[in-house]
Amino acid sequence: MLVKPEERQPLAELLYFLELGEQLAHEVAATQATIAPTTKMHRFLEGQARQEAFHATVFRTSRMWIAPRLANPQKSHEPFKEFRALMRTALHRKDFFESILAEQVILESLGEAILQKLEVGLQKRRAPFRRLRSILLHQEAAHHGFGERVLEQAIANEVLTKQELQEKALPYLALSESMVMNLKSQFKEIDEDPGEYLTIQHTFLPDWLEETAA
Repeated sequence: MLVKPEERQPLAELLYFLELGEQLAHEVAATQATIAPTTKMHRFLEGQARQEAFHATVFRTSRMWIAPRLANPQKSHEPFKEFRALMRTALHRKDFFESILAEQVILESLGEAILQKLEVGLQKRRAPFRRLRSILLHQEAAHHGFGERVLEQAIANEVLTKQELQEKALPYLALSESMVMNLKSQFKEIDEDPGEYLTIQHTFLPDWLEETAA
């Protein structure tokens, strides 16, 4: 893999952020499975929880391989901690649909954007495990698609409205942007523009939510 010495730490920091995201996604999906309104949703979420745990292991292994001396990155992720606290509060209230909005729609769209954009750079650097990374991207897209379908069905069944979801989304969208900008220096050290990641994320959001994010 063609990684410059000065790129190792910022890449490891970015992989650590992805690792944290996958750990949270595992925790959330496992809890969602216990409050899912249908058996089909329950089964999907159990499968997602298993996949997210595997993703976290992949990113941790990759991070340790790229920068073995950076075993415990010290980068502060305050926006991520706030996002996690909001989701945990929603789950504590058993607000299934808010948790879907936050995790499968907003957080997964950010993770998908980061993975898709980083993939271009990883291919340029001849990074190994290309097929494995492709599987991860496919699974992330499936999780995101599941979330959109769940919310669209809830809207169609008049369980809640688009306006209610837009209002619930505001703090999560603001924090997802803060999470990316909090990694601004890491992105710039590998010649990446963090704004491009947010632009890509918005393309993954449903139209009624993308208007809120704009």
